[in-house]
Amino acid sequence: MSVNTYLQGLGSSLVLSSSERSSISTSVDTIKSRLTSYFGSSVTEKKLYGSYVRETILPRKADEKSDVDLMVVFSNPYRYQPQTFLNKLKEFAEYYYSRSEIYQSSPTIVLELNHIKFELTPACVNYGSYYIPKSSSEWMYNDPDGFYSKLTECNKNNSYKIKPIVRILKHWNIQKNYRDIASFELERKIAEELMDAYFSCTSYTDYLKYALEKIKYSANYTRVNKALDCIAEALRLEADGYPYSAVSKIKEAFPER
Repeated sequence: MSVNTYLQGLGSSLVLSSSERSSISTSVDTIKSRLTSYFGSSVTEKKLYGSYVRETILPRKADEKSDVDLMVVFSNPYRYQPQTFLNKLKEFAEYYYSRSEIYQSSPTIVLELNHIKFELTPACVNYGSYYIPKSSSEWMYNDPDGFYSKLTECNKNNSYKIKPIVRILKHWNIQKNYRDIASFELERKIAEELMDAYFSCTSYTDYLKYALEKIKYSANYTRVNKALDCIAEALRLEADGYPYSAVSKIKEAFPER
């Protein structure tokens, strides 16, 4: 096995299994149905967004904090502040999921089920744009579809290697970087900086090195350099005819799931 083959396999392994995806899909359908029953016409849209929709979510075995984001869009004719709707969502969750862990975390209501965690985010629409809580008393603009489109375009431009690289680096961020980079910021940086990476990258190894170089100055410089050094040493071992040692070396920075 080559270093590149190992990285390709790692990126492929860090996806939801069919059973995980099926369980999540069932839970999403149930939550959406219950939202309709509970709120009626005051909820105008139930919209999945975030890493689950972008296919960059890590399985629970790889990330115990993995979650699914569900935007709950309320009609807001009286211009209530976010906390009003956060309270409503908490009451909804407690009504249907009284045995689950439920709590407010920043501008969302977290609902922890056995197989996955959901973050229910209240939203409202103003002149065709979505607004989500910036705080309990302030709304902020959000474009859930815009970043999805950017990452999708970047992935397509680069032979569909970007999403696997995102997943590998999210796993590295957990295992070796102590979650020093916020998950969304890591994805955003890669999507913005690697849009035209295909000019200089072909292999997964190339893309991984390129991405690490791009995040270096907004991350822990020492840990990023350590990962880059590990890649360089693995490639040197491979070039010298020691493929097993090369794969063992790359696993030091990018361990299996």
